[in-house]
Amino acid sequence: VVCRGLSEEGVSSAADVLRLMNRAQQKRHIGETKMNKQSSRSHCIFTIKVAAAVEVPDGTFTLEGKLHMVDLAGSECAKSAGMEKTTGNEAARERERMSINRSLLTLGRVISVLKEQTQSKKPSKNVRIPYRDSKLTRILQESLGGRCKTV
Repeated sequence: VVCRGLSEEGVSSAADVLRLMNRAQQKRHIGETKMNKQSSRSHCIFTIKVAAAVEVPDGTFTLEGKLHMVDLAGSECAKSAGMEKTTGNEAARERERMSINRSLLTLGRVISVLKEQTQSKKPSKNVRIPYRDSKLTRILQESLGGRCKTV
């Protein structure tokens, strides 16, 4: 998955993690709508990969884990966002709004299909889970459908 502005950095302390989180927050796109003066205009996914090596008699045992912290932009109706007429600069905001809504709808569909599969007495292996319909769900695929805990 190709995402504009994506970066990966190694850290060795909690202070390093906080510094990166602050930098990510500063890069976040915000804009004013009728409903919200500081509306998030983008999703933010902060992924922490943790690796720990433990010495055992047979060699080294490595433990790995991944934590996604996700801050989703809110969905907006064109009317309540004040975008009934799109001209010039507002056209870009309208595309942004549509992209946010599309990814949130896809996330909702993925969660619904996964919920139906877990509640079904005979889960079907032929059910299509629409992970690839948005970058958001593709990035979170392991966390949504794998062996994970969602909080």
